[in-house]
Order: sequence, then structure tokens, then C-alpha cells
Amino acid sequence: MLKSAIRLLVLLLLVGFSSLPQFEVRNVSGAVTDKRGNALPGAAVQLENLSNLSIISYITAKDGCYYFNNLHDDVDYSLRAEYRNYCSQRKTLSKFNSSKHPWIQLVIPVD
Repeated sequence: MLKSAIRLLVLLLLVGFSSLPQFEVRNVSGAVTDKRGNALPGAAVQLENLSNLSIISYITAKDGCYYFNNLHDDVDYSLRAEYRNYCSQRKTLSKFNSSKHPWIQLVIPVD
């Protein structure tokens, strides 16, 4: 009787886990530049999860690069950068973008 109950429990767990949404993690990186292509160190890059509206930030290094990891590939994200009261346009990382490591450049219109 105990063996049958354990088998049934294992079967139910396997069926339950197979019906959970499957996703993979991916990373996104890029650079923040001015309109001439010069790197902007110290720019604040915001990544917004468009599913739950959470926001995480990253401050660019000397080379103007940023990096976010462990993103769900089944969620859309919005990226935007700020530098000295100037902002880039928002760019969307779509869940339909199948790249495992997309590169998104953000341009801030400063001289």
C-alpha cells in the first residue's frame, strides 16, 4: 500500500512539473554612448521587467558597458539609460528575440 502511494505521488509530481512553464535564462549587455559614439562611464542603465514592472539598475564602467544576467527568456524587458539629466530612448528586449546574449546599444544625445 505504501509503495503504491509513493508511486502515485511521484507520478503526480512528474505530471505537475511537466506542466510548469519552461524558460531558459539569458543575459543582455551593451554600451551607453553619446551621439558621436563615445563611451559614457557612470551612466545609469535601468532594466524593467515588463511582466511584473520590477526595475534593476547598473552603473556603466569606464568603457560605458553594462551587463544584466539571469533574465527569463519568456519575458519582455525595457532598457533605458540616464546620464547627467539626459536620457536615451527606451529599447525593448522582446521575448521573441531568440539570441542567448543580445547586445543593445543605448545612445544618449549629449555633445
